[in-house]
Amino acid sequence: MAASSYAYEPMGEAHRNAVIDIYNHFIANSMAAYPEEPVPYTMYDRFLDMTRGYPAIVVKDATGRVVGFAFLRPYLAIATFKRSAEITEFILPEYTGRGIGTELLDRLFNAARQMGIIKTVLASVSSENAQSLSFHRKRGFSECGRLRCVGRKHGRDFDVVWMQKDVSE
Repeated sequence: MAASSYAYEPMGEAHRNAVIDIYNHFIANSMAAYPEEPVPYTMYDRFLDMTRGYPAIVVKDATGRVVGFAFLRPYLAIATFKRSAEITEFILPEYTGRGIGTELLDRLFNAARQMGIIKTVLASVSSENAQSLSFHRKRGFSECGRLRCVGRKHGRDFDVVWMQKDVSE
């Protein structure tokens, strides 16, 4: 199924359980999500709060199942950094490689441009997440910083790799 044949819609209250279930999948099975323990469904309230005024999107397959989500949020919630946003994006593994991630990025970047203030999107990626690092590089992100050995999950140390993309063009 092509990325355009999926349904993309604004993330809202109806997506609470599906989004947290996806997030918890990555917490339990990868180094992509930083927490070590599953988060409660109330974490979704924090997601909604963080993204207020910023684009947040879920993607659904033909059956209506939420298979991924992505959002922008302030990099830092002070006016000095209002031109920068941080991205979060998770797609269930069985749905990767179908163009969904690229479509979500395009939609977020277009929404960011329409906001008229966001010039830079930042991604915080675990050094243990080779798939995400490759995905971001292929889509024009470049490494702009690395915090060495600052994370530890499942008994393994990892770096946090900061990646950056100018979206003002």
